[in-house]
Amino acid sequence: MTPRWLIVPAAGAGRRMGSECPKQYLCIAERPVLAHTLARLHLAFPEAGLCLCLQADDPYFSAEWVPFADYRRVSGGEERVDSVLNALRAIESEAADDDLVLVHDVARPCVSIDNLLELAREATLSASGALLATPVADTIKRDDAAGRVQSTEDRRGLWQAQTPQGFRYALLRQALEMALGAEGIGASLVTDEASAVEALGLAPRLVAGRRDNIKITHPEDLALAEHILAAQRQSEHIQETTAS
Repeated sequence: MTPRWLIVPAAGAGRRMGSECPKQYLCIAERPVLAHTLARLHLAFPEAGLCLCLQADDPYFSAEWVPFADYRRVSGGEERVDSVLNALRAIESEAADDDLVLVHDVARPCVSIDNLLELAREATLSASGALLATPVADTIKRDDAAGRVQSTEDRRGLWQAQTPQGFRYALLRQALEMALGAEGIGASLVTDEASAVEALGLAPRLVAGRRDNIKITHPEDLALAEHILAAQRQSEHIQETTAS
């Protein structure tokens, strides 16, 4: 099933990058991260409606980077969850309860087309939605809050969440509104959409993602993303040549 809606939160400041502009506007191969991410989503889901969450006074954004015909700009919130909820409310007159909604980090420009399509397929089949994730591979240490190791954690069964994450419109909106309500878990604990759905007592499906679906967080990630995108293009070219 093709998702009816894509939500891309892009209102963050990206302070860990230490740059003058937010990380979504830093360039990979002379194009901003945001443009790469939207182009990748459009390749997989060209007919979807896009909700792009931006700060109202964003001076960097250019509509020429948006390849979607069905596109609306939505005001970003203080936290990611606020931005996503703003987007859901912005489309309430158009969205059906069972419309599939995918939420994707603007800072993940390297997500593969195959993973996007698989995630949409699995989210369609699961009443609780689905998310891309990878099994934790490294040894995990817990600190003692003073810069020393307190313990080594058992990594068996642990997964590192990625995006996209996909849910039906009504379920996702209910989960986020309840999470932010008086009896909810609060915005600080809603680090992704799945955590809000989990708070309802549901169990979203884990879909194995690729490890090159990196999130641009630190300055060195830009060079790594450029290498990943170049390698992906080369792989796609080889596959096309072989097929022909």
